[in-house]
Amino acid sequence: MAVDAARQGQAVGRRTIQFSCLRTAKGMIMKILGSCQCKKVQYEAAQIDGPLWNCFCQTCRKSHAADHNTAARVKSEDFKITSGENSLRSYESTPGKLRWFCETCGTHVYAERPAQPGAVVVRAGTFDTDPGVVAESNVWVSHAKPWLQHDASKPSHDEFP
Repeated sequence: MAVDAARQGQAVGRRTIQFSCLRTAKGMIMKILGSCQCKKVQYEAAQIDGPLWNCFCQTCRKSHAADHNTAARVKSEDFKITSGENSLRSYESTPGKLRWFCETCGTHVYAERPAQPGAVVVRAGTFDTDPGVVAESNVWVSHAKPWLQHDASKPSHDEFP
């Protein structure tokens, strides 16, 4: 099935990017979906509310066991767990911030601040389809660790050699 990545959106205060915007050759709109590694937890989002960003904070680094996390803000009304909601477990990584993980595979799917119920922060690494945008900024670089930086002068491989 051929897919046309025609992005839709409108600028209203914050830039809003239409998230369910991929069209098939027949003109049908496909939602962009996401899931955990074991596929027990699955979700969909109607749109991303603003640009993606790379977060280098200590809690993202530890939660993802990686140098950074790429994230997307999604309005709460645009985010829906479609399966596996009972498999989600939360951890309060900082006061008032809950990180939601799959209990089976440990994937960090999204985060939220219940006291600020208008949005969730979805982990872009859990997207199963291309949102058509890339991260536009790096945040919390004061937490970045020098031993985790990608050194382009070293040999790089598309796969494990």
